[in-house]
Amino acid sequence: MRIDWPHRERNDLYRPSSGATLSPNTEPAGASTADHRKGPRRRGEELENAILMATLEELSETGYAALTMERVATRARTGKAALYRRWANRAELVMDACKLAGVSHIDLPDTGTLRTDVIVLLRQIAAKMASPLGGILRGLLTEMTRDPDFATLIRERVHTIGPATLGVILERAVERGEIESWILDSRRATVATDLLRNHFLLFGAPVEDEVITEIVDDVYLPLILHPAPRRASDIRPAGSPRSMRSADSTDCASGEE
Repeated sequence: MRIDWPHRERNDLYRPSSGATLSPNTEPAGASTADHRKGPRRRGEELENAILMATLEELSETGYAALTMERVATRARTGKAALYRRWANRAELVMDACKLAGVSHIDLPDTGTLRTDVIVLLRQIAAKMASPLGGILRGLLTEMTRDPDFATLIRERVHTIGPATLGVILERAVERGEIESWILDSRRATVATDLLRNHFLLFGAPVEDEVITEIVDDVYLPLILHPAPRRASDIRPAGSPRSMRSADSTDCASGEE
């Protein structure tokens, strides 16, 4: 069975008879005791990509909790020193691996209407959840409850992508007169992506298209198109994820960090 990770330009992945997902530049952790120094010497981007792909494969196979720098180094056929020269810890390594795989890449919809923009966005996110990245994403979100530092990285680099893109969609809806401007900074702004994420965590993937349209038509649009009177609790507390009206939102929406 062959699996192509998103945004991977070379070296397709292969699934050997043991069931582990491998790429030609990696091998299962502990599968060989051969001295990696005797193999072809890799440098720069080639070595970094091998390490990042090995990290994705370890995440897929064992999850974040069992991932170690030593296991990644073994799978990538390099030494731990090569990892620590580039990443201070496994959390930073995992974030870069997820970036390589396109976890944070979302295309900004521009259909001309709020409803269809939100549906297109949720379908993109749902497609990632149903891809080989889905299991990794679910594991990372679950791990947030156990590791506060890792949770901070997830919120800053992964979790905010959907809400930030949604923020740009809502800004355009304000400009078209579809919603009131105060919605942008309210808790209501990210309800659509929050509900999709919660459904994914509880029921897994794929997320049926019917679920997406129900989230949008039955919950989200009634909440923001014809909202109840604004309350103090609608305003997000300082430091919480926001649908920000800034250039940063556009960067996040394009997948940049």
